[in-house]
Amino acid sequence: MGKSRIGAALALCVLLLSGCGEGSGATEMPVTTAAPVETTQPETVPAFAPETQPEETEPTQGQRRYLLTFAGDCTLGSNEVTAYAQLGFLKTVGEDYDYPFRNVQDYFAQDDFTLVNLEGPLCEVGNPAAKTFVFRGPTAYTAILTHGGVEAVSLANNHSLDYGQAGYDATREALDTAGIPYVERDSSVVIPLEDGTTVGVYGAVYYLLDTQQIARDIAQLAEQADIVIFAPHWGVEGSYHPTPAQTELAHAAIDAGADIVFGTHPHVLQPVEAYNGGVIFYSLGNFSFGGNPAPEDMDTALIQQEVLLDEAGNVTLGDRTLVPASVSSAEGHNNFQPTPYPADSEDYQRVLAKLDGSFSGPNLALSGG
Repeated sequence: MGKSRIGAALALCVLLLSGCGEGSGATEMPVTTAAPVETTQPETVPAFAPETQPEETEPTQGQRRYLLTFAGDCTLGSNEVTAYAQLGFLKTVGEDYDYPFRNVQDYFAQDDFTLVNLEGPLCEVGNPAAKTFVFRGPTAYTAILTHGGVEAVSLANNHSLDYGQAGYDATREALDTAGIPYVERDSSVVIPLEDGTTVGVYGAVYYLLDTQQIARDIAQLAEQADIVIFAPHWGVEGSYHPTPAQTELAHAAIDAGADIVFGTHPHVLQPVEAYNGGVIFYSLGNFSFGGNPAPEDMDTALIQQEVLLDEAGNVTLGDRTLVPASVSSAEGHNNFQPTPYPADSEDYQRVLAKLDGSFSGPNLALSGG
């Protein structure tokens, strides 16, 4: 399972100093390193209409090709106030488990691996946390993930413990029963694909990020898994641009051996950046998000990343397909059914601007989500 960046990872672990920052809100994540890393402007990445996706990169002799799909925050439930509202998630979805991902299911079903952020527990037990936004859905909603073709979820976020340890444990039990792998905060998981190739995922949350430890853990994970994903829950809510701290940590993660950085938490889209043979999705925003029936920004996207793996275990990233979408298939409100935008639409172009860093609109005033 050779990795071309392992040597750099070992050097990085020596150079990075302490970096455990703590906070209680949903603002900028604290990260400390030995010296500031130069912040680069995100590289504009090629975008392709869902109807005219790029041709597959032809693997060279000895290479294997995999297609990985990423989508943002999925709250498969709601808060207590809107739990049984007529336009809320539970009333809208009911027992139609195919409903949330119906309009994107072809992407999820035709890939090798789909990863989303599960933003909130699936449980019938536990007490709600004393905070403004507290989410949950029933354990039966693991079927939304299995029916939708989602292979893994991240529990490394600030809502997994919304119903305490009891709710969290029930969520893990429900996912285990459904056969859905998950990554937890400050830990990693190695997930086998059908042919035995492994995907390693490392999760982290903004209020406890230690750059030195993350770099060390990712370097170790790169020795255990063929393809490595770093899944941080980070950044400033409502901001369309990553902070220097996000960029610094993302670069450190790739230097340590990560192939893909899959960021969540801001609830809006942030740019995609190519860096040192890897790629960084700073934020993919909301996706099927039951936590807000009327979000101010309805834009989202899913990204499909082609990965080529040679016989020595070296990873090369191939074609990247961007699919601009709305979080809803309805006009004027969120019906929790992500739907791709028409390729010739103004909405489609606006999403691409957010993903290539050229979007100039004002940030949103969000907090606590």
